[in-house]
Amino acid sequence: MSKIHVMSETLANKISAGEVVERCSSIVKELVENSIDAKADEIKVDLKKGGLESIKVTDNGSGMDQEDALLAFGRHATSKIIRDDDLFFIDTMGFRGEALPSIASVSEVELKTSDGSSSTYIHIKGGEVLENNAGDLRVGTSITVTNLFYNTPARLKYLKSENTENYNSVNLIEKLALAHPNIKFTLTNNDKVIVRTSGSNNLLKVIHEIYGLNISNKMLEFKNSNNDFDIYGYICKPEVLRSTRSDFNTFVNDRVIRNNDINKAINDAYHTYKPDSKYPIVVLKINTDPTLVDVNIHPTKQDVKISKIMELYDLIYTTIKNTLYNNLLIPNALKEESVNIIKDSVIADIVNEMTKKEEPVQTELNFEINIQEDQNKAELKTQEELVVNKDMKNFVLYPVGLALGTYIIAQNEEGIYLIDQHAAQERVNYERYLNSLRKKEVTTTHLLIPITIELSASDFLILKENMNILTNMGFIIEEFGVNTFVIKGHPTWILQDYEEESIRKIIDLVISIKDQFDPIKFNDHLAATLACKMSIKANMRISHEAQEELLNELVMCDNPYNCPHGRPTIIKFSIYDLERMFKRIMN
Repeated sequence: MSKIHVMSETLANKISAGEVVERCSSIVKELVENSIDAKADEIKVDLKKGGLESIKVTDNGSGMDQEDALLAFGRHATSKIIRDDDLFFIDTMGFRGEALPSIASVSEVELKTSDGSSSTYIHIKGGEVLENNAGDLRVGTSITVTNLFYNTPARLKYLKSENTENYNSVNLIEKLALAHPNIKFTLTNNDKVIVRTSGSNNLLKVIHEIYGLNISNKMLEFKNSNNDFDIYGYICKPEVLRSTRSDFNTFVNDRVIRNNDINKAINDAYHTYKPDSKYPIVVLKINTDPTLVDVNIHPTKQDVKISKIMELYDLIYTTIKNTLYNNLLIPNALKEESVNIIKDSVIADIVNEMTKKEEPVQTELNFEINIQEDQNKAELKTQEELVVNKDMKNFVLYPVGLALGTYIIAQNEEGIYLIDQHAAQERVNYERYLNSLRKKEVTTTHLLIPITIELSASDFLILKENMNILTNMGFIIEEFGVNTFVIKGHPTWILQDYEEESIRKIIDLVISIKDQFDPIKFNDHLAATLACKMSIKANMRISHEAQEELLNELVMCDNPYNCPHGRPTIIKFSIYDLERMFKRIMN
């Protein structure tokens, strides 16, 4: 008797559901993506208890006739691909034909749909069709899912709390709204509106609707292209940072995706503009030929492989880097209430915050007027700033004095500035060291009295193996007895009177990297380390002339706004803010 047999369709669908339906947000994702593929421009998601009790997705898309509605619940039934070649030209959100039968196999599903000429009602439980009748005529589709995992109790017990499941769905809809600004999204939980976007096809407005005014006002637009990719979107100023990469919103051909190389390009572009443990808010839309993107590597269709990924990396990195460089990034001291606000994992707080933003219908008209006015002001401001930023070297600060032994007080015609003298000199030194390290031609200063470096046996062997790193930098180094080196010369960029301290730090760094040497990372790490150690310390008072010299050097830097570790160097108090503080103006 044969031991191998073909599984029933119901059992196969239950197994497939384990890959497609992980949690409530998985169902929301599959249903909403079907609505997007149906060309809907309005999609509503209604949750009860975060989706644990019920999930309902309603759209005004093309709908289906009775035959297609029933076929949609068949395994591997889809309207989106026909031939093998179609797998290489996928331009729809779904294509596998697994979502609906998988959902129906582990829950109870009610479908109402109409294509305008006929309407259909289908009721399915555990994969079995209970009803298949004519329904109410309304163009579009409505799907309600209840009793999730009722027949797979092992999966049911792994569902999280209402707050967690609700958060996952909220986060998903926010990303889909950013990917499709032309679609009006509404998400409710227990009849309370959590997310609502206007479908205005204005990406900045959607960012405003999701993140709020304080964040949207701190977003910088970017746009660029090469032979294979077009990129467009918004990045936040470095003053707005989060603790995780959850706000890296990346889309390829309007699909929400995850890709480590893209994340790395974004993070690398912000290098020295932020601390390593913080991450910006980014909305990045990538358009390319579908043949360059493979979305058929995971059931969720979020993890993708991209051909010519290094060309895309370079495009993203360069564009974001230039956008940051070409904008004035001095944070205003009195407008930071929302800076570094982290998305709370407790959904109740999120819900409360987001529901506060819900406005009566009549205020939406006012918003259109206000947003236009804000946009006009923003455009004027951007133009003014770009004039300045085209030649940042013209930005002049006049030192007034020193506060608390640490902060230089300066002014110009726009307001008053506080400059962290340590962070400022750290930035100046960092760029000086880095530029010296990048030079192909090195010059060496010979020491009148050589410096002797004694090491442990293990460190001696490591340094001996990597001596070429030091010689390429301009060091004259030789073995001298047991476990000892002698330094007879060093690069000219090492500060006078700090030679031995600097040399020892460089040697320690070479030893620490062992066989993982990357010249770019090494130069950056070395420059940052030396810059920090050789800069003015807090409570070290410097003369007025030294303050003036430091400020002149700071504005000449490529990035005068942050130290190499991402801390701000300068904070602004505008004249307007000062006059408000002293009640000279009342608005």
